[in-house]
Parts: sequence; structure tokens; C-alpha cells
Amino acid sequence: MYDWFNTRKAAQVAAFFCGKQGGTIPVLKLVKLIYLADRNFMSECGFPITNDQHVSMQHGPVNSITYDLIGGAVEADNWSDLISDREGHVVGLARALTDDDDDELSDAEIEALETVWNQFGELSKYAIRDWTHKNCPEWEDPNGSSNPIPLERTLRFLNVDEAEKFSQRQAVYRQFRSAINELEENIADQAW
Repeated sequence: MYDWFNTRKAAQVAAFFCGKQGGTIPVLKLVKLIYLADRNFMSECGFPITNDQHVSMQHGPVNSITYDLIGGAVEADNWSDLISDREGHVVGLARALTDDDDDELSDAEIEALETVWNQFGELSKYAIRDWTHKNCPEWEDPNGSSNPIPLERTLRFLNVDEAEKFSQRQAVYRQFRSAINELEENIADQAW
């Protein structure tokens, strides 16, 4: 896993939408909601909630690392603690959520998740997919493959003036997150 990616935070975002859907949710709908939450937060604050890598895939824009977690291509305890294994085209909560299961999310991030749910929660997975195809110009049809979506491109389409500064901030954040992870590992290694 990438040092700068917070798996627990991504799991909390996925758990939020699983909970809103009643405990289980179609994978396609979940990945669209997560992407739209990142996009919404970028529009408001200039950076995404998950700090994931965005890619264009056949069914629209996707958070790449989160998609791999959902599909089981990579495993992480912080993910499986909240999200069950994928069964067919559905994923769900691994257990009932507690008040501590959103501790990685700020109030502003939770508000962005609520906004996205209120706008798209009642839509089917295909309706959301179609919406992203029409309304997310940063997505380009990869013709059966996947292509990176640079965050700067998304910010430009969102008319966020800080695209270049964001790129610099993101690099600093990733270095910071890597240093924190290394420090946590060192502390764990030195534990009694």
C-alpha cells in the first residue's frame, strides 16, 4: 500500500455510503459515490477527501486504490475491519458501525459525504455512472483500459484556481503521510 494513502479513512468513506444504502451497496454505485465525494470536496476545499489516485475506467472516473480494496486486489486490516469482502457486484459493512468509525473524517468531509448522498443516493448505479460520463469532463473514455486523471485536470474543470498550488500541497502531504507512517512503524517496533 502507498505510504500516503490512509486506508482507514477510505474505509470510513465507503462505510458511510454502505450505511446510507442500508448495509450493502452495488460496487459500481459505491465507487461513483466515493469519486463524487472527492470531487465535491475538491470543488469546495481544493483537495480530495481520500487522497486516492483517480483514473478513467469504462464506467467512468474511479478512485483507483479504493477500487482495488473493494475488489480484493489488495488487502488491509483497516479496510476489512469496516467493509466486507465483495460478493459478486455488491459490498457491505463488515459489522455495525460505532461512533468511533468516522474518526478519520472531519466535519467538513462528513458534510461533503452527506451532500453527495443527498444528491445521488436515490439514483441507480447506472444513472450515477451516466451522470459522471456527462458531467465529469476530466473523465475520458479509456477504450477498455484505464488512464490516470491528474488532480490538476479535475481542478481546472471545477474552476479551482489553485491547481498548481494543490499539486505542490499534495506532494508535501504525501511526504508528510509517509513520514508519519514510518514513525508509527518505528514506535510499534520499539513497543514493549
